[in-house]
Amino acid sequence: MRIKQTGAFTLIEVVISASLMAMILVSSYACLNAAFSSQKLMEPRLEVVQNARVAFSLMAADLRCACPLSKDIDLLGMHRTLGEVQADNLDFGTHNYTPRRPLEADFCQVSFFLDKDPADGQFILWRRRNPRLAQDPLSGGTREEIARGVRGLRFEYYDGLDWYDTWGDVEGRGKAQSSRRERFNLDGLPDAVRITLWFDPNPRPRKDQTEGARATEPPLMFQTVARLNLAARVRGASAAGDSNATSQPTPAIGNDGRNP
Repeated sequence: MRIKQTGAFTLIEVVISASLMAMILVSSYACLNAAFSSQKLMEPRLEVVQNARVAFSLMAADLRCACPLSKDIDLLGMHRTLGEVQADNLDFGTHNYTPRRPLEADFCQVSFFLDKDPADGQFILWRRRNPRLAQDPLSGGTREEIARGVRGLRFEYYDGLDWYDTWGDVEGRGKAQSSRRERFNLDGLPDAVRITLWFDPNPRPRKDQTEGARATEPPLMFQTVARLNLAARVRGASAAGDSNATSQPTPAIGNDGRNP
């Protein structure tokens, strides 16, 4: 009698197959875990990039339509620090405003500055807007939050030749002596403003992340340049006003040396 043989796996084949299956499962889990970790790492950074884009868009739109803040102050840019954080502030007037209430026009007094939130210790970028003419152009109005998790704010001002850390003078002394241009613009509006923002790369820290790890993580830096479209027009108007003020009519003199 002939016995029919059936195919089957040997013990060695089973062990090899199980080992290969285990390696595939481990590799799949490692790739999946790496994908989730990358997602957790990228999500807050994408949020930071979006916050920086919105902040630059708002500031650049106001600066492109910048105009003199008041009769005595054209634009005021001051350098300051809050602890170890650079927190410059900028005050100017702008025509980038839509009237919403009676007695309002398209002119608005604007300020950009940093302030610390006492609740979580994060720095917030604020914008102050006052559409009404006030006796003190550096106060009043309402302020709105632009971005959170800011680690630094810097403004630099271009006069057509050099970049400066500050601009304008509250006391009206001017900054003409520090410019190397023959026809300087430091007492009017700058030609352009360079804005630098530093953001916390992880504004929403994970539960397992310590404060020391957050402190050593370098911030994300963003930078843009906004050109002031009305700077040349304001400078030309100021020059025309100065020339009219200095030119005095000469009285006519008769042939006998006396006034007619």
